[in-house]
Amino acid sequence: MWDSVLVEMEISLSKATFSTWFKDTFILKQEDGTIFLSVPNQFAKEWLYNKYHKMILKSLREAAEHVRNIEYIVTRESQRKEPEVHRKDDAAAPELPLAEHYINRDDNLNPRYVFESFVVGPFNELANAAAQAVVRAPGITYNPLFIYGNTGHGKTHLIQAVGNYFKHAGGKKVYYTTSEKFTMDCVNAIQENKMNNFKEKYRAYDVFIMDDIQFLSKKEKTQEELFHLFNTLYDNNKQIIFSSDKHPQYIPNLEERLKSRFSAGMMVDIPAPDHESRLAILKTKTAAQNVILRDEAYEHIALIVGENIRELEGALNAVLLQTRLKNKDLTLLEIKQLIKENAKPKKAVSIKDVIKSIADFYDIEEASIYEKTRRKEVVKPRQLIMYILREDFKVSYPTIGEKLGGRDHTTVIHSCEKIKNDIKEDQVLYQEIQQIRALLR
Repeated sequence: MWDSVLVEMEISLSKATFSTWFKDTFILKQEDGTIFLSVPNQFAKEWLYNKYHKMILKSLREAAEHVRNIEYIVTRESQRKEPEVHRKDDAAAPELPLAEHYINRDDNLNPRYVFESFVVGPFNELANAAAQAVVRAPGITYNPLFIYGNTGHGKTHLIQAVGNYFKHAGGKKVYYTTSEKFTMDCVNAIQENKMNNFKEKYRAYDVFIMDDIQFLSKKEKTQEELFHLFNTLYDNNKQIIFSSDKHPQYIPNLEERLKSRFSAGMMVDIPAPDHESRLAILKTKTAAQNVILRDEAYEHIALIVGENIRELEGALNAVLLQTRLKNKDLTLLEIKQLIKENAKPKKAVSIKDVIKSIADFYDIEEASIYEKTRRKEVVKPRQLIMYILREDFKVSYPTIGEKLGGRDHTTVIHSCEKIKNDIKEDQVLYQEIQQIRALLR
């Protein structure tokens, strides 16, 4: 009975998903229409129930009409007193053949960056949906696809996942590069008088992916070559994908014709992961290594480390390493101390930092913020400063008024309420605030 369910699940799900959640599951017994299903650990139990319960129950009922319910029973975790330790003779330890750990220099794609290992949550589901749409209709649906967001939010993983999909399933010639590498290739081609070779190389790809577009700022020749390359690929329905740490409109010294090209397709933000998504990322990473931490450990790491997924994974790796070295579960106190030792110190942000950052963002003189002027180009940044200080840093209304030129607290309240209402309708303003918050982080 269970074999028939597994066959259906394997057809319906990706290989990695099937292997992660259905490996080592089997039917323990059945009583009065209830199937008791053995699962290897508590996290697998929760995940199967929350994500796949209806699918599993439907498949079971098709195999045996008398089935009414499923009970998930953890039968392996209780037998194992200590976490698994990978030893030299553990042939199953590597998840991939050794060669598959290396980045292929022909396309620069990292084999670990695939859709199956990309954790989708409320913060990135729109970006993931856009990437999936590109996979279904390359060069047509969203071309170019432009993903932007702060460092460590998963942009590189997502855009390379698209590349890896086409590389393995789409039969297309894919190339991933950074703007810095593209610039170096361009400079070398000019110096060696090989611009024709440079153009031919990049125009031969079916899927072209460029990371960190923001570093093209002020690089005029490189921008010109990218503009011509873009036109050639686009006219031939070749898929183009970009990423940046900010919306292209806020990249300084970027040509307007490039900004126009970027906005012709789909532009989507990946904001900071919410707390629930950070927990899901941590649990998925540990489940992939057959390790389960206590709930309080997940909660502490997700709460303390914060919004950068790379830092989140780094903290988790430190915990897992110590768990294996000590060959026992770490106490919460040990985990707290370990995170404290490894966490990057957070920069304290002062009121003056906020004022300077927003003045620089809108390219106005910092001194004008304190003046009594009602010029439009100054009023908006001043109101945003008040809003950010209140919403993000909980500074009192009187203190904000005092620090911004001795203004009355009622003026500050009015400004905060105005911005709060405006961002509900003004998407551009909302994006500007997100960019400012990213700069302050």
